[in-house]
Amino acid sequence: MILDDILKKTKEDLAKREKEFPLEWLGRSLAYNPYPPRDIKTALTSTPDNPYRIIAEVKKASPSKGVIREDFDPLQIAQAYAEAGVDAISVLTEPHFFQGDLEYLTGIRRYVPTPLLRKDFIVSEYQLVEALVYGADFVLLIAKALSKKELKDLLNYTWHLGMNALVEIHDKEDLKKAIFAGADIIGINHRNLETFEMDMSLTQKLMPLIPNGKIIVAESGINDKETIHALSQEGVDAFLIGEHFMRQSDITTSVKALKAP
Repeated sequence: MILDDILKKTKEDLAKREKEFPLEWLGRSLAYNPYPPRDIKTALTSTPDNPYRIIAEVKKASPSKGVIREDFDPLQIAQAYAEAGVDAISVLTEPHFFQGDLEYLTGIRRYVPTPLLRKDFIVSEYQLVEALVYGADFVLLIAKALSKKELKDLLNYTWHLGMNALVEIHDKEDLKKAIFAGADIIGINHRNLETFEMDMSLTQKLMPLIPNGKIIVAESGINDKETIHALSQEGVDAFLIGEHFMRQSDITTSVKALKAP
């Protein structure tokens, strides 16, 4: 399955980085970190004057679609998002299947004031320290890729570092893990990461099972105002949108069209 292939490659790469740059070495750079994490919970909480919070994605490619945007300039894209008033920016850092890079985070953080998500397949504390060092404000933790204990331990360590996490779920078992871990930001991914099939009714199915007080993010398959409005009525606070924006010639105008109340 695709998820298994991605996780295998992620762990192989991680072992190489940990050997070349041990955690102790990486951690020492935090003493000089010019980018303390910013408040993401406030940024993603919907309000009457800003009901559609948008996490816009810097994403060149995907395993299912291949290259999505040929003229790919991460900083230019992030600046267009910031100009449009997005509430957070998701940066793909997985190199093999999504053609991402950790360096994208640093370059964007230096010039763009919007909070940043490191979107990757995180399986270790080392990657969390990396995220902080490279400028992320919050990280993606995928319940499907982790055991209950792994998810809880990684989430706790994320908080220890001063960051927060978007905990991604796709079914009831994932939701149980997220609740057990204490997640306060839960993303419902309409795409099954094992088959890449879509279920746009998933939010409606899972929302009644999620405890009150959680920030809910809808992910994947969101490309029109009608879908955003319908999901908002279900109780969704924020929307993670990547492919739709990456296919637009005028990103700023496209974002504004979806974000307007």
